[in-house]
Amino acid sequence: MKKITISLIVLITSLSGCKKFLNVNKDPNNPTNVQEALLLAPIEVSISDNVYAGNAPVIIQDFIQGIAPNQPNPGFWNYQVFNTDFDGDWNAFYVITMNNLKILNDKAEADAKLNYAAIAKILTAYTLGTATDFWGDIPYSQAFQGISRITPVYDKQEDIYKDVQSLLSSAIAEIGQASTVTPGTDDYFYNGTMSSWLKLAYVLKARYFMHLTKAPGYTAAVQADSALNALTKGMQANSDDLGFAYAGAAGTENSWYLTFSPVSTYVMNSTVIDSLKARNDPRLPKMAKTAVNTGLYTGRTIGSIPGDLNAYSYPSDYYAGISASNYIVTYNEALFLQAEATLIKSGYSAAQPVYQQAITQHMLKLGVAQTDIDAYVVTRGTLTAANALQRIMEEKSVANFLNEENWTDWRRTGFPLLTKVSGALSEIPRRLLYSESDILTNPQPQQSAKLTDRVWWDAQ
Repeated sequence: MKKITISLIVLITSLSGCKKFLNVNKDPNNPTNVQEALLLAPIEVSISDNVYAGNAPVIIQDFIQGIAPNQPNPGFWNYQVFNTDFDGDWNAFYVITMNNLKILNDKAEADAKLNYAAIAKILTAYTLGTATDFWGDIPYSQAFQGISRITPVYDKQEDIYKDVQSLLSSAIAEIGQASTVTPGTDDYFYNGTMSSWLKLAYVLKARYFMHLTKAPGYTAAVQADSALNALTKGMQANSDDLGFAYAGAAGTENSWYLTFSPVSTYVMNSTVIDSLKARNDPRLPKMAKTAVNTGLYTGRTIGSIPGDLNAYSYPSDYYAGISASNYIVTYNEALFLQAEATLIKSGYSAAQPVYQQAITQHMLKLGVAQTDIDAYVVTRGTLTAANALQRIMEEKSVANFLNEENWTDWRRTGFPLLTKVSGALSEIPRRLLYSESDILTNPQPQQSAKLTDRVWWDAQ
């Protein structure tokens, strides 16, 4: 069983750590010294369940029209969002995930378990980078200090990005120390294979370099160079993906499977389904199910009259089956990052083979036949100065289905092309609102931000 609740881990730890029947000086229900292996497992569960596929990522899929609830307006889907909607996400990012990652890192460093420390830093970089892309300025330099500092300032997003790169560089150096102590089955992502963690660190470096191609004070060419250099040491095959596999039994269901339950009424959005149909994309039957009532691929259009749930398509079991894996960072993403960076540095002709390889690798992962892959690549034509960025980002959005990176890519490039939904209460949101809980307990000037305000790197 891979999906272990944090409360269960704490309970097990408490019971195993209580060596005396009675010790009035220690609370057996609140252990102060938890082994690295007992920390890593539930942290990884939280990253998959909450950071990658939690409430905020679901709302973001509404924004970029990947999914659609079978409900009338208003709601998240037409941009009716409140600060209180993100209280749980703020807690999941800061209290459950990053706070425990700091504990893991500090303990691993003290115990000279450098591989655990490296993993903690890589996962902190991913979580911190995701958080700043969601909210902009956020606490970090003064965070995680307990009661000694309960009102940490919000760091500038530019500084957060520097912290992300610093964390990844430190992790790379620690892995390079070749410590003999590695995780085992407590590492649900890579089972302690440090070469895989190293490749992930380099791909994340490339991701966050490319996010800044239009950031104030940064140049696209320098960011592309940095990304290309990192990618030479990054993922080289689909087997390098950062994925979280779910067992599928009760309590261990894939998080997206739960999102698409009949209670939520979520189905696939017509924007995704119609774009795949328009291009005769052979991935359509690999990514979506036909509607039960009609046998057709049909997405729901936000703002239309709600219909029978069986009239719409759901994601395939590859993405949202009860025992599906969450693919958080992938080789496909690495290839599309390489294609975009190559476009910036060397032009569309040089980017063409990388772009085609990125499409091919995603299709192979889904099980598309090679003849269908070859035919589709031909139909997508040759990249030109006019279409290259759009084509690369369109295909990347397909390969990154259900990944919040699609929102970041749309904000920084404008592709895939989106129009606001019917009944929209504003333009398409470009950031999340700060949580009401933090506004009440830690007032900061940044907390007045609106959904349509741009984060620092989202330059016009």
